[in-house]
Amino acid sequence: MQRQESQILKDFELRTTTSRSDILKLFIKRPFALSYSDIEKEVAAAYDRVTVYRTLKTFLDKGVIHKVLDDEGGLKYALCKELCTSHDHHHEHVHFKCDSCGQTSCLDDATIPAISLPPGFKPREVNLLIQGKCNKCK
Repeated sequence: MQRQESQILKDFELRTTTSRSDILKLFIKRPFALSYSDIEKEVAAAYDRVTVYRTLKTFLDKGVIHKVLDDEGGLKYALCKELCTSHDHHHEHVHFKCDSCGQTSCLDDATIPAISLPPGFKPREVNLLIQGKCNKCK
């Protein structure tokens, strides 16, 4: 069962505001990552750019959402499926970008292969982006 925005805000000890609720609803109703411009277009009538930016930053800092890099160097955001914290994100999973519809989805059940790094290298974050056709566009 999918959590509601009020419960998510409560889980992360965030005060409920209209902007936080409205932006969080966007992530809940869409099963794919959203760019800043996607979010801004959806809420532009109600909130200015600074409010959107600050809300996303708060969500990132608290562990509500995580960053998703795309093939063009752009940044998208996706709702964390697990309860993450500001210091401990659990997002070493595969992302898939569809060549047809352009949507980027988290593939939580796909595993990232183990990678051996040279001595002295320590990974902080692992990102794997697969491109192709999603199950709706195939």
